[in-house]
Order: sequence, then C-alpha cells, then structure tokens
Amino acid sequence: MSVITSRLTSDERNQLLSLFNNVQLHLLYKASVHGFPANQFHFRCDKQGPTVCVAYNTSGFIYGAYTSKDFAQTNQNIIDASAFLFSISKARPQPIRVAVNAGQPAFVDAATGPNFGVLLFLNNNGATVASPGGAAYTIAPVTLHGNNLYLTEFEVYRVEELGENLERPWRNVQWSENKRQELKKNIQSYSPDVRGVKEARVLMVGQVGAGKSSFFNSINSAFRGNMTSQAIAGTAGKSLTVQFRTYTMKTGKGGSSVPLVLCDTMGLEEDTDAGLNPDDVINICRGHVQDRYQFSSSAPLHEGAPGFRRHVTLKDKIHLSLMSQKILNKFTSIRKKVNQMGIPQILLMTKIDEACPLVEKDVKNVCNSVYVQKKAREVSEALGIPLSCVVPVKNYCKELELNLEVDVLLLSAVELMLNYADNFFENLPSEDQDEADQQEHHKSNNHANQTPDAAGSSAAPFSLPRAHKQSTEDLFRCSLRKMAEEVRVCRRK
Repeated sequence: MSVITSRLTSDERNQLLSLFNNVQLHLLYKASVHGFPANQFHFRCDKQGPTVCVAYNTSGFIYGAYTSKDFAQTNQNIIDASAFLFSISKARPQPIRVAVNAGQPAFVDAATGPNFGVLLFLNNNGATVASPGGAAYTIAPVTLHGNNLYLTEFEVYRVEELGENLERPWRNVQWSENKRQELKKNIQSYSPDVRGVKEARVLMVGQVGAGKSSFFNSINSAFRGNMTSQAIAGTAGKSLTVQFRTYTMKTGKGGSSVPLVLCDTMGLEEDTDAGLNPDDVINICRGHVQDRYQFSSSAPLHEGAPGFRRHVTLKDKIHLSLMSQKILNKFTSIRKKVNQMGIPQILLMTKIDEACPLVEKDVKNVCNSVYVQKKAREVSEALGIPLSCVVPVKNYCKELELNLEVDVLLLSAVELMLNYADNFFENLPSEDQDEADQQEHHKSNNHANQTPDAAGSSAAPFSLPRAHKQSTEDLFRCSLRKMAEEVRVCRRK
C-alpha cells in the first residue's frame, strides 16, 4: 500500500501551524485517494478528537475549519468556542483566522460532509463546497476562498497537542561555570582587526520599556561581579532614557576595560511624534551624535546643532545595531536605512521570564520552551531577520545576586555581537580602512614627535577641525603682520 502524503508545502504547513500553539498534524483523510463521498470522510474522521479540514481550490486558496470536538453524526448543532475558519493565499503574507462568534454553533454534526455553516464541504458527495450562510462566522466569501467553490483536493488532519516543552532544544547552550569564564575571556580579549579602533560600538534600539538600559546594567553586572545600576532603568509610560548615552564596562572595580561600548537611546513609541526619531538613529550610526545629546521627538539632530559631531572617524560610528521587538513599522523603516550602511543587526528578546512560566521557573528552559521558540520565529519573519540573529536574554531586575544561567545568556549575546561587529569591519570599503590606518599613523607620528615632558602626559593630543585650523592659521598670520608693523613704527620713532 502506497504512503499517503499531505499536499501542503512546507511554507503552507508552517502558516497553518502558526494558527495553533504547539501541535503536530496527522493526516486522516485525503479525498483524491479515499474518495469525495461524505461516508468516506466519516469512516476515517469520526471520533478522532480535534481536527482541521483543509480545502484547496483552483484559484490557489487553501482554506478550511478547525474544531476541538468530535465528528459523530449526532444531527446536533455543536458549540465549540475554540473553533475557527482560516484562509491561506499567496497574495497575503500571513494566514487569516476567524474565530466562531460567541454563542453560535461551530458546526452541524450531521451525516453530510463537514458543515460549518458558511462552509459545507463535500457537497452532494462531490468535489464542491456549498455556502449556505449563517451567523457563526463573520468573513466575506471572497476573502475566504475567492468565491471559488470547486475543490482540487480536500484533506482532514487530526490536531495533536505536543505540550509546552520541545522534545529537543531549538538552540544548544552550555550551562556551566567553565562556559561563563570562557565567554568572559573571549570578550575581554576581543580586538577589532582595524587600526584606530579599539572597541566595538553597539547601538541599542527598542520600544519604551523593552529593557535596553537594563540590558546594559545586566551585562555590566556580569563583568563587575556584582549588581550595578549605572544606567537609569525602570518602568514608566514614557522613556526614562532621554539622552544618547555611551556606556563602557570594566572587569571588576578598577579593572581593565571591556572592548565594547553600548550606546543607549530613547525608547521608540508608536506615535510618529513621540519617542526616538528614526532619523536620529541614522545620525547615531554615522557617528554624528555625541554622548549626552538630548533627544527631541519632534525633530532629529541637524548639522550645526549642539551635539552634532561634524568630523567623524571609524571609531565613532556604530558597528552593530541591537533591536528589541515590537513597533514593527518604525523598526522596518530603521532597518532599511541601517542595511544600506552595511551595519549588521541582532534582535534581543527580553523579558523571556515574564513571557513564559517555564523560563520563569528555570532560565535553562529557554531553549526547550515552545512559546519562546514560536515568538522567535514570529519576530524573525515579521522583521526579515534570520532566526540565528534572534537572541533571547533575561535582564537582572529583581535579583540581588548574580545567576550562572542568566550570565551565560547575556555573555553569549555579547559574544555574538562582537562576531557580527567583526563582519562589519571585514566588509568595510578599502578607502574607509585606509582612512582608519592614516588616522592611526598620524596619531603615532604625533606621539613620536612629542617632547619628553609631553610624551609623559596622559592627555590625548588635541586636534582642531579643518575649518578651525584654517581660522587659527589666519589669526596667526594676522598677528605676525601686526607685530611687524609695530616694529617698523618703533624704528621710525
């Protein structure tokens, strides 16, 4: 006997599965194989528990209905609050799901084909669908099936719950003290392979309350070895971060600096005139925004304004962009511009312990959580970011002591950031790398030409912008002319 296979493609199957929690589909009935008469459907599908009917038509629609109740030919109207209709079309990026209206019967449990009121499958024991109507579901026929009631195939699947835990983790993580120390060592020894740049600059972008400032505090705590709260963090309706801040970290009190600068921004908001202005993100990425610049929701930073860095070097620019989920329209706009600049992006899934009870119970459940995996896939598809760039993390918020599992997640995220920052440096145009080398060479020559006293000074050499240099030279020449005139006057006297 030949194996009966589903007609659903991988993408169509994933779209259908996205309408459920953690389930698998078991094919019970396929009309092109078992026949279109209703008795063939009942023979294979009665008393099978939750099922989903999947219809295919010549217009390319895949549509149908789900019920959690048995088919049993009782000739009764069946109430099922979990029932819904669905429609999948290549013309739409996401499937449509329409729940049964409250108090209305989900389907008629008769000896006919599956009868959901607006959909009567296997009408007259044939490859057609009738649409008698009714008040159970509210959806236009053209949206549901394109007004095409002719079937090319009809399948019924048993819907089987898989529970809250995956059989195998969707991402492998080593939860050990050795791993924590290994991650710290790798991060501390990081060095960009570009002269003139000593650390990676990572920009954090996200909605209000996403946990951007808390993420920095958590990373800082992991390196310091104790809880810290250097960045202002908390819960509020508006962004607590109103300035552009660049934060560095040290390995313990008075320890060496970590080669990473986290740049914190004002939170994004849904309203166009509230929260961080997307154009300011571009100014930050280009290195034009100075530390402690005060954000304005109404207008982005413009050239010539206080806080605008006119002369930018590679070390001032952003090498990686971190994004928290939500507010997709603004994110999409920002991503388009950031992509043009060649800046890689990682999406942090914060507050995973609040989202999933299993993770709240034990952080190590993050890679076994059906819910976390599902949300990771959803934001990956919504933003067009590869799933490998979606990183779940937990910030320190209520803890008073460090936690091994939390540190491993945080440090793993930082290691990935540095790897992606390296990708940015490797993809730099040759002229940008040459500019960085020239700046480093010029800096080295200045240091070599200093007097012994100056060389011993810890102050960095001061470099005027080009326009200021010109005005200084003019002033110097003007002073020389004035001195010469005074000398001539003295000689005449």
